[in-house]
Amino acid sequence: MTSDKTRNWKPRTTLVHDATLRSQYGEMSEAIFLTQGYVYKTAEAAEARFKGEDPGFIYSRYANPTVDMFERRMCALEGAEEGRAMASGMAAVAAAILCSLRAGDHIVAARALFGSCRWIVETLAPRYGIEATLVDGKDIANWEQAVRPNTKLFFLESPTNPTLEVIDIAAVAALANSIGARLVVDNVFATPLLQRPLELGAHVVVYSATKHIDGQGRCLGGIVLSDKAWVEEHLQDYFRHTGPSMSPFNAWTLLKGLETLAVRVDQQMRSAARIADLLAQAPQIERVIYPGRPDHPQADIIARQMSGGSTLICFDVKGGRAGAFAFQNALDIVLLSNNLGDAKSLITHPATTTHKNLSDEARAESGIGAGTLRLSIGLEDIDDLVEDIEQALASVR
Repeated sequence: MTSDKTRNWKPRTTLVHDATLRSQYGEMSEAIFLTQGYVYKTAEAAEARFKGEDPGFIYSRYANPTVDMFERRMCALEGAEEGRAMASGMAAVAAAILCSLRAGDHIVAARALFGSCRWIVETLAPRYGIEATLVDGKDIANWEQAVRPNTKLFFLESPTNPTLEVIDIAAVAALANSIGARLVVDNVFATPLLQRPLELGAHVVVYSATKHIDGQGRCLGGIVLSDKAWVEEHLQDYFRHTGPSMSPFNAWTLLKGLETLAVRVDQQMRSAARIADLLAQAPQIERVIYPGRPDHPQADIIARQMSGGSTLICFDVKGGRAGAFAFQNALDIVLLSNNLGDAKSLITHPATTTHKNLSDEARAESGIGAGTLRLSIGLEDIDDLVEDIEQALASVR
């Protein structure tokens, strides 16, 4: 639903207060409206509701008061006109990519993608006659060379999962505008606090709200944000008829997550920067990629389009798979999990988990080696995290 923000609030205030809908009881916390449907006082009222003459709710697969609050608060935070909350991040990605395409259209996507995102572009879309080309997204020339007369959509993650490559969003958006295509950006690693894709020219932004927005390992969720015209013309019918809707309870949980998003991301980012510097100096580590370090390969782009580093670090342990496994198994505080953006520090080995279904060639193209690890920094005391990382490094021979 559309944001009703009328005040020029800063993000931290927006995260706590915007789009709150209170019932007649005046509750302080947002209410959870656990209902499937809604009743009407008269047959005429029901007719008006279905005709769109009455803006009330019809069915919770279409819209729900608690979900509506989450959508409107995210719109206010992102600077979007309209948004639709989804059951998961992948439901949001699938909807954003597929809702406006048809057989004969063409997608250009950066090849450094989360495994399921790449499957949608590379495997699912072609089953329905939608052509796809994957490119090295770091060079705008690769995007230009991939354009065809039927190119309708560009898709990218930035920073990418798991290698934290950064793509020039403004440059890709300008190219999309020049050919009448739409740019969809998965902004989950940066969060809406560290990067604003719509302000950089992107047309659609997607999030897995499961990650930083919840940030406490409780529930799944996703959201698609864009302008009102695109949502009404392309996304609304797809959303209404395929049913990837978010549950009201999850929306309420995510609203609570938004209230603390800024303080969590700030702390996690400060800790991540210190851990990245520690890893960069360790003789057991071959490579460290962190958007907050000056040696990041796209440091100039980061300075233009991001207001901070990240809560995530990508690094390669010497010794390949054996070295990476030894490091993970020696950790005490940091937990092994394929999730990220959580209050708990989490680590995963992409080659055997999140990106295991990619071919060896595809993983190599994306910069994922046998020793690559993705570390998501949580809210633990930084001195405890440093000690845990140091003793895990000592286990690598």
